[in-house]
Formats: sequence, structure tokens, C-alpha cells
Amino acid sequence: MFIKGFKFGMLLQLAIGHVCLFIFNTAVSSGFLFAEFGVLGVAFMDGLFILLAILGVGKFLENSDRIKKIIGYFGGGILIIFGLSLLLSSFGISILPKINLLKEVTSKNIFLKAIILTGSNPLGIIFWAGVFSAKIIEEKMTRNNVYSFGIGACFSTLLFLTCVAMMGSLITNFLSLNIVKFLNVAVGFILIIFGFKTLKRP
Repeated sequence: MFIKGFKFGMLLQLAIGHVCLFIFNTAVSSGFLFAEFGVLGVAFMDGLFILLAILGVGKFLENSDRIKKIIGYFGGGILIIFGLSLLLSSFGISILPKINLLKEVTSKNIFLKAIILTGSNPLGIIFWAGVFSAKIIEEKMTRNNVYSFGIGACFSTLLFLTCVAMMGSLITNFLSLNIVKFLNVAVGFILIIFGFKTLKRP
């Protein structure tokens, strides 16, 4: 089941999203090591989502439209704030001067940024709840099989995003400061777009 979970997780990774772009941008701007702390943060949050889905929290959220709306607004707001911060910081403008998490680049705050960005879409719990419900019926999985499948899916996140971080850190040697600045602006815009889409989703 680990292999099946890994294959399924790798399939999901092909849908490039804001988290993947964040890891790539961090590698370009700050290097592989910092990006890898971000990868660990993403994998941690994915693992937590999967665990919560297995424990049945996803089913509870799925049946509560009010909670889904609150989560959607909260997640969308976080993405927009991060996007604006990254966009404006490229021009030396700080909209959140008191929040060090969004200013300095350290292994600790990159890890926390990755957790917050991944957690900005907690509706992922509902997705994983649906996946596990379907797999339990389709594959006749035992509880141990379910955990093994989930670990495999988490491992795919680690591997794929580590490759993204490596690619970003290698490419940065060939990029000028203007191109890095452009990437920061582009990723900022993308985060804002994802944020507004999340706001509309509920």
C-alpha cells in the first residue's frame, strides 16, 4: 500500500499549485537548504491533513457548510496577505512590519511559512477523507493499509518538492537579480489569485 500511496501522491504533485511555487521561489531566492525546511513544513502539514482525514475529521467538515465557509475565507485571506507581502517586498515595501515571519529568511520561519501556506487550504482534509473512503471500499484496506497508503502519499510530497527545491537552487546560478525579482512578483500575484479563488469557493 505504501507504493500505491506514493504513486497516487506523485500524481497529485503534477497539479502545480501555490505551495510548489513557494518552494521553488524560496530555493531561487535563498538556496536549497532554506527551501528544504519549507519542504519539511509542507510534508508535515500534508501528513497532519491525512491523519485528520483517517480519524474522520474530514467527514465532519464535509457535513458543515458554515465551517467550510469560515475555513475558505480564512485560507483565502492568508494567501492574499502572503501574496501581497511577497509582491510588495520585491519593491522594498513592507505591509506587515511587525510580523518577522514575513520579513527575515531563516530556517524556522520558512518552515512556519510552509505550514501556514499549506494549511491555508484545510479543505484538503475533506479531499483526503474522500480519497480514503473510496480506497477503503475499492481496495478493501485495513487500518494498517490506510496508514501505509497515507505515509506513501506524504513521502511523494517530500521527494517531489525536494526535486523542485534542487531545481530552483541550480537555476538561481544562472539568473540575474532582475529575474529573481520578477519571479518574486509573479509568485506574489499567483498567491493573490489563489487566495481570491479560495474566497469564492465556499
